[in-house]
This record gives sequence, C-alpha cells and structure tokens, in this order.
Amino acid sequence: MEFRVSELEKEPVEYDLELAPGAVDLGAEAEQEGAMSAAGRAEVIHEHRGPKEIVADIRLRGRFKGVFQVPCARCLEPVSTPLAGDYDLIFRPVGVDGGSAERSISAQETEIGYYQGDSLLLEDVLREQVLLSLPVRTLCKPDCKGLCPRCGKNRNLDACTCDEGPSDPRWEALSGLRSQIKS
Repeated sequence: MEFRVSELEKEPVEYDLELAPGAVDLGAEAEQEGAMSAAGRAEVIHEHRGPKEIVADIRLRGRFKGVFQVPCARCLEPVSTPLAGDYDLIFRPVGVDGGSAERSISAQETEIGYYQGDSLLLEDVLREQVLLSLPVRTLCKPDCKGLCPRCGKNRNLDACTCDEGPSDPRWEALSGLRSQIKS
C-alpha cells in the first residue's frame, strides 16, 4: 500500500489489511507464516520551518500482528515465532534535513525516517517493524545440540560419528584441571 502526500493532504487514510505471505520481503532473517494483519492511520503533518518553508511529514500510527519463521541460532531449523507490535512513526522527505554543516540532533529526531519522492510504502515500514521486533536469539528448544562443526549434521536428529580431532595445543595447560577439581 502506498501513501502519497498529495492524497494525505486532502484527508488522512485509515487502513486495515491482511498481507499474504511474501507481500513483505523480510530477507533471510525471517519468513512470514500465514497472513499478517496491519491496521492504522496515515496523515500529513506540516512542519513550519520559517515564514516560507513548510515540510510535509507523514505520520504513520498503527499495529501489526503475525507469525514468522526464524532460524534456530544453533541448528538452523525454522522456529515459529508470533510477533505483534505498535508503531508511531514520522517520515520526512529525503534531503530536507541535509545541510553542509554538521549539527547535533535531539533524541526525538533519531525517531524520524525518510521517504523518497512524494510517497511511502507501508510494506517498507512493516519490514522494518517486524525485523526490529524479532528476538535477538531464537532456539528451537532450550537444549538444542546444534550442528556438528565438522560434517554439518543436525545433532538433534542424528548422533554424529565425527571424531573430536586434534585438540588445540593452547588448551593443553588446562587439560588436567578437570581431574584436579573432581578430587
């Protein structure tokens, strides 16, 4: 869904959508499972920067909800992860804040995004919100054994028959420590 400044200046747009899997490209980080719902409101806010300069910001408020598949951090098996979130975002035209001199920005200005031309795509906003909502590390189960570093076999499914191989000589000074602790 595309929000055009010219249309939003006439009246705000309310949206309530069900997005099919694949409608929002999440890259390799996640995959959408089933429909994702998104609802909210888009409107233009005019920012006055002097007597003749007016900047048309797009304010997007809404919420999303869906189920996504995220790879396990140890074995790479897909893990079903339900996500939901609210957002209240401001977008400015690209280049409007550009200047030749460096300047400090306020904490509020770090929350501002930018749009190209005269429109903003809802799909781009949802991609960002979903990716920011993903857990930092996802495990398929708390005791996931992961992949064998030698053959790549999933240790949760099959026992790996790879030998341990030569140990790193830098650890030999610690090799007797375990027996000393037990005694």
